[in-house]
Amino acid sequence: MVSSIVLYLIRRSINAVITIVLLLALVFILLHTIIRSPEGLARVICGNPHCSNSAIALIIKQNGLTNPLWVQFFSYINQVFHGNLGIDTFYRGRPELSVIEAFLPITLELVVTGSALGILIGIFTGSIAASNRNRAQDYGIKAVYLTAWSAPVFLVGFVLQLIFAYWLKLLPAHGIANAFLTPPKVLTGAPLIDALIDGKWVYAYSVAQHLVLPAFALAVASFGITTRLTRASMIDALDRDYVKLAYMKGLSKRTVVWGTAFRNAVIPIITLIALTFAFSVGGAVIIEDVFSYYGMGYFTVQAIYNSDYPAILAFVLIIGLAVIIANLVADLLYAVADPRVRLT
Repeated sequence: MVSSIVLYLIRRSINAVITIVLLLALVFILLHTIIRSPEGLARVICGNPHCSNSAIALIIKQNGLTNPLWVQFFSYINQVFHGNLGIDTFYRGRPELSVIEAFLPITLELVVTGSALGILIGIFTGSIAASNRNRAQDYGIKAVYLTAWSAPVFLVGFVLQLIFAYWLKLLPAHGIANAFLTPPKVLTGAPLIDALIDGKWVYAYSVAQHLVLPAFALAVASFGITTRLTRASMIDALDRDYVKLAYMKGLSKRTVVWGTAFRNAVIPIITLIALTFAFSVGGAVIIEDVFSYYGMGYFTVQAIYNSDYPAILAFVLIIGLAVIIANLVADLLYAVADPRVRLT
């Protein structure tokens, strides 16, 4: 049993490494498609549009920008694995990796919260729809999730912002926390976690308030796929003989649905963790701009406005790696939950 898990882990890890290399190749090709001349690439690496000609010539020589593309590609991979993603042209003089380290934890906190909320909502609504299939509850849930699923993410954000921030005035519309509060020490980079660790309870409460709307917007936009798969999986489980036997034993509908059918239907839902995470990462780019939530999404939008190519490419690379790792984790969880997949 242990050996099969190890072999499955090795196979999936090799697939993940191959995917990462292909992602690096895509980013490399994208960079050389946007900027084709060695001088242009040197100015990007320099991080200063006013670099002198002597500095440009030195960068071209040091980075081998006149070498064949395949030589440059292996040099690029070597630099990436050593944490060198270039110099940010907007935050002049700062390595791209240090800029990302400041913004990424904020986005991860938002994405993880939104993804978890979306999965929980999807599982609950999907189970309700399955246990009441072809009834009013089923049709109502289907109408809601199809509407939310088909709506643009920014529209979902604007609607929630309009209702809860401007009409009802229950939640703040912008920012990460109240600007007048003293922030906690930067320990993890995630505002809520840092505030809790540092004992800044008022600041933590403010962060939680500001987190609700953007996280809920991501959840509303992504819960549809979880609802649909949960409904299909639950319907299949409810038609099994062991469920009929549970009803014959006199168990209540709640016990049968949540205690018997749900435990067997939840296994396929594990694969949705990576899909929901990937969707939320993409949605975070827009949601953070809507709510002025200063994470990687907001940083990337500003990079696009300022033609900050190193920042854009670094964002593509980092988020791609995050999605690949999330898929790998989902595969491993699925293997633990269902031993049959280790043989495939």
